[in-house]
Amino acid sequence: MNFNRINPQQCLEMMNEKKVTLLDIRDGHAYRNAHIENAVHIEEINVDDFVDNTDKNLPLIIYCYHGHSSLSAAAYFVEKGFRDVYSMDGGFEDWRNTVTSTR
Repeated sequence: MNFNRINPQQCLEMMNEKKVTLLDIRDGHAYRNAHIENAVHIEEINVDDFVDNTDKNLPLIIYCYHGHSSLSAAAYFVEKGFRDVYSMDGGFEDWRNTVTSTR
């Protein structure tokens, strides 16, 4: 099983169409300063709890700063049994520059 790559606009469309789990893997300071609404912040300290307590059947969209770290995170969550995993290309910066500017 693999993960898919989506851009911020596709992410927004998916969020509007169905229930998804949105995962922010940036550092805590960046998350506290700004994040996508309803995103769950995850760090090494809470990753096991997230894996154990999250519905693995819901689409899981992962984002980081620029879309690089989310690729390896997506592969990790596929290994942990999540069935429908996405890495958001361009990360939060692309989201901020494209999606929030069109709202």
